[in-house]
Amino acid sequence: MTNPMEEDLVETLRINEEIAQKFFEIEVSILSILNFRDLFEKLLTEIREKFGVPYVWISMIDKSEVSDLIKTLESSKILKERLNVINKNSFLNLIENETKPVLISGDLRPYHQLLPQGQMYFIRSLAIAPITLDGEVIGSLNQADLSRLRYRPGMDTRLLEQLAVKVSICLSNVTAHEKLKWFAWRDPLTGLVNRRVMEKVLKREYKRAERYKSPLTLAFLDLDDFKAVNDNYGHDRGDELLQYVADVLQELTRDSDLVSRYAGDEFVIILPGISTKECLLLIQRLQNYFQKNPVDAGGEQISVSVSYGISSIGDVGVNDPKSLLRKADEMLYNAKEQKK
Repeated sequence: MTNPMEEDLVETLRINEEIAQKFFEIEVSILSILNFRDLFEKLLTEIREKFGVPYVWISMIDKSEVSDLIKTLESSKILKERLNVINKNSFLNLIENETKPVLISGDLRPYHQLLPQGQMYFIRSLAIAPITLDGEVIGSLNQADLSRLRYRPGMDTRLLEQLAVKVSICLSNVTAHEKLKWFAWRDPLTGLVNRRVMEKVLKREYKRAERYKSPLTLAFLDLDDFKAVNDNYGHDRGDELLQYVADVLQELTRDSDLVSRYAGDEFVIILPGISTKECLLLIQRLQNYFQKNPVDAGGEQISVSVSYGISSIGDVGVNDPKSLLRKADEMLYNAKEQKK
């Protein structure tokens, strides 16, 4: 006859083996993924489904390499709901600088800042598994439940710690891969799309405008006296000026517009659905903004002035994407000559 204690032990071993198998399946499912969106979506969905955990999300320390990359890459509905960014000191205080999983049960009010904004304040237990990149803690994989008993302090966290290590390895691989993609189509200084990508987008938008008989305008911008900024203040200040201009261009244009760094201090803006007249209004807003908001260079104000050229589908001499770009470049050249 089987001893009840032996039966309990066998059942416990069986349950533990099932849990270990589920963790292993999750690890296998994420190890070959090479982009942030798929990695996090797969990880969060698998944990939720395999373990019946009501709430699973990722926290990232603000200004870390990964959080900065994620902000610039394509997001998803799942990530928007299950990814939150937190101040570094606040996060490290919450986990008390631990690198091993932390379990909390009961009053979770001190941990509300760790939760996705406006969500899950009614949870009663929480597991925080720190994740690292190159040996530095950059965030955590979090699980929460309505029951106080789900994640009790003192429980065995070895499998959760093992999963966090695998996630950290995956993050290292994904970060390296995403960096390569980023630099392939982005300007490393300003973060704007580069000339090669701009030309591809221009071809696509030109075809779309022709097909639907809709407006398409292109603005070619150039900074006035940029060489003097480099000569008088140094190239570091010149780089800061370019970054500032890029940020303003993105801020004052629509999400559907494309702002690119063409070369040096030249920028191109592709404006689908915008007429020449509307583009002129945008240029006026930009010039007014730059006039009222000079760049601070070591306590000295550097004024920002831009020259521009505009071309639109339907202009004389415009019959393809290249001629649209060329016409705006010619208009810019004429504007620069008139200023001289």
